[in-house]
Amino acid sequence: MDWMFEDFKPDLDSLDPRVKEKALEIAKQLVSEKNYTKKRAISEAIVKAEEWFYDLGG
Repeated sequence: MDWMFEDFKPDLDSLDPRVKEKALEIAKQLVSEKNYTKKRAISEAIVKAEEWFYDLGG
């Protein structure tokens, strides 16, 4: 778990580990490159990571 998003642990714990890892990667990028709030970044990142996972056939 990335310490930056520790407050959102309950939102992330129910995800497949691959989706969780991808969501954290996307969220970090959104916060650093687009100045998203952590809450907005993690919400959007979870959706994008789930789409990514389903596109892989997961």
